[in-house]
Amino acid sequence: MYIIQIASECAPVIKAGGLGDVVYGLSRELETKGHCVEIILPKYDCMRYDHIWGLHDAYLNLSVPWYGAAVHCSVYCGWVHGRLCFFIEPHCEDNFFNRGCYYGCNDDTMRFAFFSKAALEFLQQSNKRPDVIHCHDWQTGLIPVMLYEIYKYHGMGNQRVCYTIHNFKHQGVAGVEILWATGLNREEYYFQYDRLRDNFNPFALNFMKGGINYSNAITTVSPHHAWEVHCGDLGAGLGHTLHLQQDKFSGVLNGIDLDFWNPESDRYIPYHYTKEDVSGKLQNKKALRERLLLQHNDKPLIAYIGRLDQQKGVHLVHHAIYYALHKGAQFVLLGSATEPGINSWFWHEKNFLNNNPDCHLELGFNEELSHLIYAGADMIIVPSNYEPCGLTQMIGLKYGTVPIVRGVGGLVNTVFDRDYDQNKPPEERNGYVFYQSDFQALESTMDRALGLWFDYHDEFQKLIKQSMEYDYSWNHPSDRYIEIYDFIRHK
Repeated sequence: MYIIQIASECAPVIKAGGLGDVVYGLSRELETKGHCVEIILPKYDCMRYDHIWGLHDAYLNLSVPWYGAAVHCSVYCGWVHGRLCFFIEPHCEDNFFNRGCYYGCNDDTMRFAFFSKAALEFLQQSNKRPDVIHCHDWQTGLIPVMLYEIYKYHGMGNQRVCYTIHNFKHQGVAGVEILWATGLNREEYYFQYDRLRDNFNPFALNFMKGGINYSNAITTVSPHHAWEVHCGDLGAGLGHTLHLQQDKFSGVLNGIDLDFWNPESDRYIPYHYTKEDVSGKLQNKKALRERLLLQHNDKPLIAYIGRLDQQKGVHLVHHAIYYALHKGAQFVLLGSATEPGINSWFWHEKNFLNNNPDCHLELGFNEELSHLIYAGADMIIVPSNYEPCGLTQMIGLKYGTVPIVRGVGGLVNTVFDRDYDQNKPPEERNGYVFYQSDFQALESTMDRALGLWFDYHDEFQKLIKQSMEYDYSWNHPSDRYIEIYDFIRHK
């Protein structure tokens, strides 16, 4: 199959979050299975040009209709760690992608509406006719709308769209000007509830809703999160829309890049190890303690790696630090806060705990250190309020770092409680799960994990090896996406 991914990110050249990792990881896995994959991206001024090989002119005279006139664009081509990527650069006073940032501008909806229009014009004018166009998040929600309302009448009637939603919180809500800019025009037509009209603001258009209504297949990033947004309250107002389109909606678990996250070959850790021989993990624990000036003793080490914000259950992260120390464990935190109040709170804790030989808080992000923490910690805590997929627990399992997670989103699909999971036999369970968001639920689960480490150490070692048996690479998710692509192109 010929597949084109259209997205606002692709790691490592453009990465603000997990979206970039998905676009790169899925594309690479699809290529290893014999499919032709190309990626279309905006040409940001602040992207990592050092990760692009052979950047050159690919299509210099792309004329994109815009507000009844046209914007001249250049399209550049280069390889990002083996993936063929096209970068669209508009030449206009708006400077859509020369802002020194990827997101956060007042006109983000207009910026990405233009990118979506330009991507489709590039496909049409360069005569690219993929079997499937795979779009991601609100930034590309207008692509299936324009494809089926405009471009199918201009030689693109056979293209099918798979639309993946990574984050329902951001939906791309805009006014009527988007219609006139993109050439969709007809206000009364698109302001219908079964097209683009926002479910709560009758004077607004919703990019993500348009993507849901017009795509041939819709996915989100884990089966359980698909249920949460369809039947629960995590769809941010789009639950009813998903219900109406439920026949084409499913959850496909994300994967992790095993070239980057693998204790057998990780270039950031001093001692490599395998599930057959995990002795290197203890050596990495010693190296981690030396680096962070923690005391060497016979104690378990619990870690937290990730953002410090409400989504990640920051109140439980804070409680876990002190409860771990109270129960005779060590704690290491690596993460940065997204809000000033949380940032001040954790800097206060860092200063208070600075001389504690059993605790280290690293406020910020350090890629190299994150690998060493995964390799050296005994357990990793993921107490999220909501977590569409979650990569932290998957990486923890790969490194034999037993996850303690809250039972939401993709965490439910990847971690199976050692003591209570009824859907897995004991030899296939790999961590600990709690469901409430209060301190008692967290403490009870930490008690079970720490109790196993202290009192039944051989059983804990067995749990480490069971956790490392799981394959959360892109191998299985890519097979599922291939099934979806096949289904919609023959539909």
